[in-house]
Amino acid sequence: MKTHFVTVQSRGTVALPVSLRRRLHLDEPGAQLQIIEQEDGRVELRPVLPVPADQRWFWTERWQAMEREVDEHVAAGHVTVVDGPDALFEHLDGSLKS
Repeated sequence: MKTHFVTVQSRGTVALPVSLRRRLHLDEPGAQLQIIEQEDGRVELRPVLPVPADQRWFWTERWQAMEREVDEHVAAGHVTVVDGPDALFEHLDGSLKS
């Protein structure tokens, strides 16, 4: 556990250490802190990102480029729609025989 001390400014503003902001991705647009006031007077700050951390990969530029590529294939009709796994296997068997 790491401990940091910050000063509360007159308007209630606090500045988080740079290393903490970077490590918790609080330096990204839309990042927020959830404030939880405990009954014993403790105040807990929890980082809240607009995208859950375990889904961040989907929003990387590389992944979004691949999503756009798929959208282009779909728009051009370069896809085959099948109704369930059996139909998929039938389609694959037929394409392998061709």
